[in-house]
Amino acid sequence: MDLAEFDFELPAELIAQQPLPERSASRLLVMDRTGACTDHCFRDLESFLCRGDLLVVNDSQVLPARLFGHKQSGGRIEMLLERVLDDCSVLAQLRSSHAPRPGSGIDFDGGAWAVVLRRQGPFFELRFDRPVLPVLLAAGHMPLPPYIRRGDQPADRERYQTVFARVPGSVAAPTAGLHFDAGLRSRLIDKGVAIADVTLHVGAGTFAPLREEQLASARLHKERITVGPELVAAVVAARAASRRVIAVGTTVMRALETAAGQGVLAPYEGETDLFIRPGHEFRVADALISNFHLPRSSLLILVCAFAGRGRVLAAYGHAVERGYRFFSYGDAMFLERSP
Repeated sequence: MDLAEFDFELPAELIAQQPLPERSASRLLVMDRTGACTDHCFRDLESFLCRGDLLVVNDSQVLPARLFGHKQSGGRIEMLLERVLDDCSVLAQLRSSHAPRPGSGIDFDGGAWAVVLRRQGPFFELRFDRPVLPVLLAAGHMPLPPYIRRGDQPADRERYQTVFARVPGSVAAPTAGLHFDAGLRSRLIDKGVAIADVTLHVGAGTFAPLREEQLASARLHKERITVGPELVAAVVAARAASRRVIAVGTTVMRALETAAGQGVLAPYEGETDLFIRPGHEFRVADALISNFHLPRSSLLILVCAFAGRGRVLAAYGHAVERGYRFFSYGDAMFLERSP
């Protein structure tokens, strides 16, 4: 696989820097199985869903995972959480002029103190002097993606969070869910569309460029997932009624395909490093709702695997021509699985 096959030209002005005032007012590009594209508003999604269809959403909640502080030497340091290990311990990226040594201490904003225990590849294991989640909630900043060229704002605590979020653990939003608001969710339920959830806690590695060894091994960074028996039962019920399963986002797709890794969807709790690429045999979802993703990214490769590379890249060209907004705070696509 050559990453150049998943590249496209994107004018910088199409990278969304702010969310729209209304979540469901974002645009929706609908691509059918033939590759034909039509332009809609996201609130029109209900017209493309039928009674008995199952929407699967990611209920992970984004933590204010960026924390600033000072090393004992006095130098500034920035922590970006990767995951919480226990009440007081975390795995995190650290940015400073010089990497801290194991055993050194860090004074963080909000009064917390942490010691560097060890380094694990690009990450550091830290142990705080108090439970870490209250520290993040009090002094942390929302971890906006690097292509958003501004600092986080108070409004991001609500807008960089989906209406489905309930399980703390992500350091990036499952962005396909950002377009749903309470009104659209209620209308879909009233129509008879079922909504069920999985949990995939998005790690900071989601923004890292793909490495050659990942292409060779077909494995990504590890992320924690939970696919419960209730979700499995909901998928079985949709199948029995000949209704569709629609994955809301690439995180949901990875969770579903991991849980179906033995050929049949089953409850699963653990980690996934699944890299979905062209040639993957999809076992669960019939359609996908997704934001527009970075060139040469694992997320774009997943979407191409699901709906066909040529079709997807043509749809991206359509979106660029018509001025769609890209990436986390941008617009969305609705894609059916390629035949």
